Amino acid sequence: MLKNHIRKKIIKLREVKNKKNLQVKINLISKVLKSKNKILGGYFPVNYEVDTFQLMRVLKQKKFKLSLPVVSSKFDMNFYLWDFNEPLSVNKYGIPEPKLKKKVVPEVLLIPMVAFDTKLNRLGYGGGYYDRFLKKNEKNNIIKIGLAIECQKVKKLPTNSFDKKMDYILTEKKLYK
Repeated sequence: MLKNHIRKKIIKLREVKNKKNLQVKINLISKVLKSKNKILGGYFPVNYEVDTFQLMRVLKQKKFKLSLPVVSSKFDMNFYLWDFNEPLSVNKYGIPEPKLKKKVVPEVLLIPMVAFDTKLNRLGYGGGYYDRFLKKNEKNNIIKIGLAIECQKVKKLPTNSFDKKMDYILTEKKLYK
């Protein structure tokens, strides 16, 4: 119940802050992503999440290959190569995703979140898709970058053994690591 309370409170705050056009600063992410030709896993922003598309456009110019998640009916998620000129279909949650093409495992993953704490814990929407994806791909050492707005920070998140920590959390004000 505590997680649901945090979700509702933070989503409302995020909506207000995003309406004021706060954006994640691209120069902060450049501190993390210095190399080129990596596969970047992004996401289609919904529900006032941080917009990844500006970041993805800049990283594409730096020769990153782009991918987006596709959710299967088995509560599984995989990433597929995608580019801005390619069509998207809508999944069961109403979120656009690429039409299945080439399945990939991103080397760098941009991850949406409802809330976070300074210990790099992330609170998602409760479906566990990212945690399961990261668990099944642990051997790939994916760089996990949570994207948030500073107002999504809470003092301490309740966690369990299934929750995966981020390597970095990027807000419009700070890079947490």
